[in-house]
Amino acid sequence: MNILFAAAENSWGGFFDIIRSELPHHCFKATGNFQIDSLKGVDVLIPTMSAVTKDLLNSADRLQLIQQCGSGLEGVDIEAAKKKDIRVCNVPTDISGNADSVAELGIYMMIGLSRDIPAMAQNIANKKMGEPQGMSMQGKTAGIIGLGGIGKALIRRLKTFDMRLMGIKQNNAERAKKELGLDWVGTPDEIDRVLKESDYVILSLPLTPESRDIINNDTISFMKKGAFIINLSRGGVINKDALEKALDQGTIAGAGLDVFWEEPPEPNDGIFRYNVISTPHIAGSTDVSMNGIVKVVSENIRRLENNQAPLYSK
Repeated sequence: MNILFAAAENSWGGFFDIIRSELPHHCFKATGNFQIDSLKGVDVLIPTMSAVTKDLLNSADRLQLIQQCGSGLEGVDIEAAKKKDIRVCNVPTDISGNADSVAELGIYMMIGLSRDIPAMAQNIANKKMGEPQGMSMQGKTAGIIGLGGIGKALIRRLKTFDMRLMGIKQNNAERAKKELGLDWVGTPDEIDRVLKESDYVILSLPLTPESRDIINNDTISFMKKGAFIINLSRGGVINKDALEKALDQGTIAGAGLDVFWEEPPEPNDGIFRYNVISTPHIAGSTDVSMNGIVKVVSENIRRLENNQAPLYSK
C-alpha cells in the first residue's frame, strides 16, 4: 500500500522512520511539509497537522484510511471522508502515553513560569545570585479546562503539589468532580468562576466550533492579575489578540504555549516579547508516547491489510 505522511521525515521524533521500519513491505512517502497537494494513488494518509478538506478528498482515487498519529482531527473533514467510505481514525491520548507526556510538559511550564526561567537566565548572565524569588505552587489553585485524557493526567500529577484543583467539563460535571476528586467542576457556561479563582489556567480541551476563542477579551478579563495561562490544546482556543493585550497590560502574569495560531509561528511574533515560555508543539513527543502511537498506527494499517475494522474510528 502507498502511505503518505504529511510532514517532513524528521518530524515528531522520527515517527516516519519508525513506522516505516514497522511496516517495511509498504511504500511510504513524506510530503516534506504540512501540505498535501493530491491524494491520487494514496491508500493511507497520516495527516499530522495538514488540512484534509472536501476538495482534497475529491482527488483521492483509492484512499481507504485517514490515520492520525495523535488525537487531533480538527483539520479533517470527517463527514466528507465518510461520504467517500474513507475511515478516519486517531490515537486517543490516554492509551498511548501521549496524555502523560503532555501533562509532564504542562507541569514544566507551570514551574518555569512560577520560578521565572527567563529572569534566571538573565541573572546568571549578569553574575547576579539569589534572585528572582519564585512563586510556590503549593496551596495555589489550578483550573483545568477540559477533563479528558490530558486533563486527568494533569490532575494525577498536580495532586502531589498540594494544590486546589478546579475543572471544566462539557458534560456530567458533578460526576467528574467525584470521580476525579476535584474541589469543584463546572460546565463551559461556568468558566468565569474557574478563571476568577485560578492561579494557573490550563487548557486541555479539543478545538471545536464551541471551544474556538473560549479565551477571549471577555473571559480573560476575569483572570487574576498574577495568574498564568498554559495552552496544551490547540492555538485556536485562545484569541491571540486578547492574549497579547492581556500580557501587554499586565492583566495576567505570563503564558505557556506549546501550540499556536499558525504553525510554525513567526520567530519574531510580538507574543514572544512578553513573559511567555514556548515549545514547538512537542508536548506529546516523547519516547513513551511515540512507542504507543506507533503501536496503534501500525496495528490499524495491518487491520486494513486484513480487511478488519480499524481501531478508534470516528
